[in-house]
Amino acid sequence: MKRKSRRRKSPKIENISQGILKILKSESDKSFNYKQISAKFGVDDASSRNQIIKKLTQLAAKKQIEEVERGKFKIIPNINTYTGILEITSKGTGYVIVEGIEEDIFIPNNNLNKALHGDEVEVYIYRRKRRGKSEGEISKIISRKKSEFVGVIEIQKNYAFVNMQDSRMYTDIFVPKNKIGEAEHGDKVLVKLEDWPEKADSPFGKVIKVLGKPGEHNTEIHAILAQYGLPYEFSQEVEEYANTLDTSIKESEINNRRDMRKTLTFTIDPKDAKDFDDALSFEILENGNYEIGIHIADVSHYLKPGTILDDEAYERATSVYLVDRVVPMLPEVLSNNACSLRPNEEKYTFSAVFELNDKAEIKNQWFGRTAIYSDARFAYEEAQHIIETKETTIPAGISITGQTYNTNQKIADAILKLDQLAKIMRSKRMGEGAISFDKVEVKFNLNENNEPVGVFFKTSKDANKLIEEFMLLANKKVAEFIGKQKPKKTFVYRVHDEPNDEKLASLQNIIGRFGYKLDLRDRKTTTKSLNNLLNDVQGKKEQNLVDTLAIRSMSKAEYTTHNIGHYGLAFDYYSHFTSPIRRYPDVMAHRLLQHYLNKGQTVAEEEYEEKCKHSSSMENLAASAERDSIKFMQIKFMKDHEDEQFLGVISGVTEWGIYVEIISNKCEGMVRLKDMNDDRYIFDQEEYAIIGERTKKTYQLGDEVYVKVKNADLIKRHLDFILLGSKEEIE
Repeated sequence: MKRKSRRRKSPKIENISQGILKILKSESDKSFNYKQISAKFGVDDASSRNQIIKKLTQLAAKKQIEEVERGKFKIIPNINTYTGILEITSKGTGYVIVEGIEEDIFIPNNNLNKALHGDEVEVYIYRRKRRGKSEGEISKIISRKKSEFVGVIEIQKNYAFVNMQDSRMYTDIFVPKNKIGEAEHGDKVLVKLEDWPEKADSPFGKVIKVLGKPGEHNTEIHAILAQYGLPYEFSQEVEEYANTLDTSIKESEINNRRDMRKTLTFTIDPKDAKDFDDALSFEILENGNYEIGIHIADVSHYLKPGTILDDEAYERATSVYLVDRVVPMLPEVLSNNACSLRPNEEKYTFSAVFELNDKAEIKNQWFGRTAIYSDARFAYEEAQHIIETKETTIPAGISITGQTYNTNQKIADAILKLDQLAKIMRSKRMGEGAISFDKVEVKFNLNENNEPVGVFFKTSKDANKLIEEFMLLANKKVAEFIGKQKPKKTFVYRVHDEPNDEKLASLQNIIGRFGYKLDLRDRKTTTKSLNNLLNDVQGKKEQNLVDTLAIRSMSKAEYTTHNIGHYGLAFDYYSHFTSPIRRYPDVMAHRLLQHYLNKGQTVAEEEYEEKCKHSSSMENLAASAERDSIKFMQIKFMKDHEDEQFLGVISGVTEWGIYVEIISNKCEGMVRLKDMNDDRYIFDQEEYAIIGERTKKTYQLGDEVYVKVKNADLIKRHLDFILLGSKEEIE
């Protein structure tokens, strides 16, 4: 009896060309001979090799590949090949965003070729404008956005899998038995992607940190930070280095600075603040004008380039403000002590000092290093009380100390004058086309275990706006001072591009449902009508929805060395100078300002542009982590109120359900269509509504409805509601 041939089957003829191109595209900088390509195909028989040789010749004749040396082939870069950033949707498909191409390129799941969300990729467009979108295939992963992921580990007998937390991560990660570490079945872990073999469905990884049991408070907060690659502690080396810094105030150093210790100076900050970046000084000059100093902690005095501390601060680029904790950019010895402008202490500062008249016109300005002494510290509520009552007595109810006390009359007068000037400056700014985004912030009352026991909203009052106006002034004038110099000098700007016309048209469409209108004829009418809109919705049920949609219609502000101005603030020049304790770009602005004050030559633009990009990227990650921590706390709060009914506003309508935002606490959850049993509801995209087939009952964007919690999932951070009915039906 003949033995069956064990020879490997030849690959299908029609797949060979595509396979060869895929191999050459994946390593476009290398050349391959037919033996190497055969090995990649996993074939070693003569028939298959001959087919591969034949196809190589045909592809070279078609000018798709080139023979770079005898028998060695390389891909010819295609005009349809681009480089961009991949964004994965929750459905597992992708879009590549390419700079300079208006439309994103759609990538079906089977063409992702192991690329993950955020990766920089090379994409080949094989079909243009199908259903309005170009379609492509990932031909190469240029660089991974991240290699560490958060998930829950499932341990089998000989191996484990980590199921991902992020819905955009479409694959789990396989972990060999010897790389599980201390993890136990069901733990939430941080896993590092190490390899993704050619034929493997899942990448291979290693558990690098056990975060804890899913659902537990600390586990979930640490998971949020780990998911975005944000640290939650400093290394021992960094802490030790920071603790050895000489933070004493020396007369010899004060002699090199403008000594403003005798000028009336104070801080106004949130009640619970621990780091005070900025202080204001106030003095009435002989000519009747006012000298106002905006004094900023001189972080760059302690933070020296090339040190382990500076490297760490740059990597973090920003402090992260989660609901129950702050993850600072700088160790506590600097952030809460040496650089914090605490009352009754001398401090080194970097200052912008202005002479203003009663019309808030600038008559003189000065920038440089100073030494100050803060005479008092106020919470926003205390300063607000002085502004509203003109009194010096601070009642116990709003006092930081919890005791009634009298403040100094001179300081109270200074606060009142600064408030007057700030209001003039704000009015001028709004008149020049600035947009007033006073979005309501959700805050939580936490108990001793950091459990949310109450929700409240933080709004911006006169005292907040006073500080904001003078910080804006300093940021604007520092940027202007450098930006207008000739020859041009490299600087770190905070820029904000004009809004996208399509997004504004979409906003117009949605707000029309609530009876509002935008005038989009030109920049002036657009900003005026946007401000009118934001003003008109104040206190209305749809305020948060409209505020959020308006912000989304705007471009994102970012850091760059290429100044294009700041659309939202209506400034031609703007920078970040006023918060160096918590933002690295402000540290760079301080260093560059001092360098140019010392008559230094311009610095390398490329180096600073790279640092700006990194700072913008870290800012976005921190903002995402902050949003996730709020969402987590909202779900935790709702879990404790599962039996209550809540009045909410329909904030979004999709083909799978409606989003409802609760009016009393701004928690947003979903009512799934499959859970609505009184009828079969159809999604009407044009009307932003769902309509009952039988009853014709309609639920539309902006409608008020009553809901109850169906499921509050702390692990997936999902909130599902049951719809009880419209406001009219229930009441």
